[in-house]
Amino acid sequence: MQIILLEKVINLGDLGAVVKVKDGYARNFLIPQGKAKRATTVNLAEFEKRRAELEAAQSAALVGAREKGARLDGLMIQIAQKAGVDGRLFGSVTSIDIVDSLKAQGFEIERSMVRLPQGPLKQVGDHELAIALHSDVVVHIKVSVLGETQQ
Repeated sequence: MQIILLEKVINLGDLGAVVKVKDGYARNFLIPQGKAKRATTVNLAEFEKRRAELEAAQSAALVGAREKGARLDGLMIQIAQKAGVDGRLFGSVTSIDIVDSLKAQGFEIERSMVRLPQGPLKQVGDHELAIALHSDVVVHIKVSVLGETQQ
């Protein structure tokens, strides 16, 4: 399916690019999320009329993400979980726990922004994580997982 990108999409293209993607990816993700429209002549003409407006919105989002990233970069958060004597957690620290901890410190981020390449954290210790605030803004934080011994 041919689509017009209404914003920059990682590994796909920039704003205004006409690209061919699989039908399911377009119908189930890109179009419902407002990231793309079908590449018809009507939609192409409408896009060209709104191009300046969309570029301004995208640049404003980028500036906002950079400001938030400057405050968030290098931050260290602590999360306590029950752990055994060997340092393995009984549960795990997921992106939900990280978002909740950041929200308690005044940072509003979405769960999908947290990058856990190895999956949920299952060991006590310090872990370096990436948070993708925008397709062009990725900051790194440190999560310190503290073990609570069970009584």
